[in-house]
Amino acid sequence: MCRNIKTLFNFEPPATQDEIDASALQFVRKLSGFNKPSQANAEVFDRAVAEVADAARRLLSSLHTHAPSRDRDIEAERARERARVRFA
Repeated sequence: MCRNIKTLFNFEPPATQDEIDASALQFVRKLSGFNKPSQANAEVFDRAVAEVADAARRLLSSLHTHAPSRDRDIEAERARERARVRFA
């Protein structure tokens, strides 16, 4: 599951709210072992996702770097090339 969590810092354009939320959801799924929690755990699960997303937003807005921003399209092409080599 954690393979779906992507680096979100230092990209142009910056990470969207949806990307941060998806990353938080994957993180909580991995920690809890639930892909979808039972009704008894749904409230706690959803609260954990919201708290992780808030922490991620704070982290991303607080980080600083002197490195130039990475281009999403270039990074996606590099990932596709790595996958072609790996699974060829």
